[in-house]
Amino acid sequence: MYSFACDSLKEQYFNFLSNKAFPCVAARAALSRDHIRVFVADHMACPKDDYAIWKFLHSFADEYRNAGSFFHSAVIIFRGPDTTDEVTFEQYLFQRLHSIGSIDAQQHKYDKRVSSDPSSKDFSFSVNEEAFYVIGLHPDSSRKARQFQYPAMVFNPHQQFEELRKTDSYKKMQKIVRERDIAYSGSVNPMLKDFGQSSEVFQYSGRNYANLPLECPLKIRN
Repeated sequence: MYSFACDSLKEQYFNFLSNKAFPCVAARAALSRDHIRVFVADHMACPKDDYAIWKFLHSFADEYRNAGSFFHSAVIIFRGPDTTDEVTFEQYLFQRLHSIGSIDAQQHKYDKRVSSDPSSKDFSFSVNEEAFYVIGLHPDSSRKARQFQYPAMVFNPHQQFEELRKTDSYKKMQKIVRERDIAYSGSVNPMLKDFGQSSEVFQYSGRNYANLPLECPLKIRN
């Protein structure tokens, strides 16, 4: 029964990405290449699965480094809560990241290619010395492209985008994604910034900080 439930949530996530109008072409490319790994956890507010999540991400980082190809992602899907507002979801997301980061710090250094300071414009989340850009999904997100049926966290290896930036591919992909996001959601995500302009941590949850003070919501490795 447990395995069936996990497979069902995994299938729902793949169906979510399979929508032809879904704006993120990188996610769709990862799906088509079978480069998406999924871990199903219980309630997002509960820390009991944090170590298992860390082990899953640790193994994924090794798999990604050995793959030698683009468009890989690791997804943590939580069975609950069924619904939440954006502020509460963000609190849960950063609780999990803080805990996972603390577990990782016991065995690994931070990825030296990025900053470990969440307020830095060079920050990226690190597991197994591999930097990740994190995307939060939940049914009550204000962004249509993030409205998955269950709360989830998507971990995208940062280095794959850095490699793409060395060519014209990244700018072309970025332009396509933003055009598709306008068609899908009615506007470009107001929090979307290029790496190095401001801390990417403000993009993780999907919450709109446009009219709010940018006080770093993540405390890590304390």
